[in-house]
Amino acid sequence: VQLQASGGGLVQAGGSLKLSCAASGFTLDYYTVGWFRQAPGKEREGVACISRRGWTYYVDSVKGRFTISRDNAKSTMSLQMNSLEPEDTAVYFCAAEGPILKLVRPEGLCLGPGKEARWGQGTQVTVSS
Repeated sequence: VQLQASGGGLVQAGGSLKLSCAASGFTLDYYTVGWFRQAPGKEREGVACISRRGWTYYVDSVKGRFTISRDNAKSTMSLQMNSLEPEDTAVYFCAAEGPILKLVRPEGLCLGPGKEARWGQGTQVTVSS
């Protein structure tokens, strides 16, 4: 039972990257899922989250640049990152919280993941100026 993240790398400012995360050992159908990041010396930050119904939440600093999506049939989630800035440099983690039968807002995960949240390993994103 795990989440496997991929897609990080080095890119110049203004460039794009797409992160992907696949679940194995469980399905994401009834999970809220999202992406977090942690830069050196900073606390972990919820970047984008999506509910099982497709409601989305983005932290202000990435609105209009990042897009989160999910494919329940494949138990995967993605984060398309455009117009990347040096400030986006961080280790990015995918996360899933659930299973949740009731409809919940995605910011619940992004703003306060619970102890039962499942985490993928981090993938490094480096944006050069």
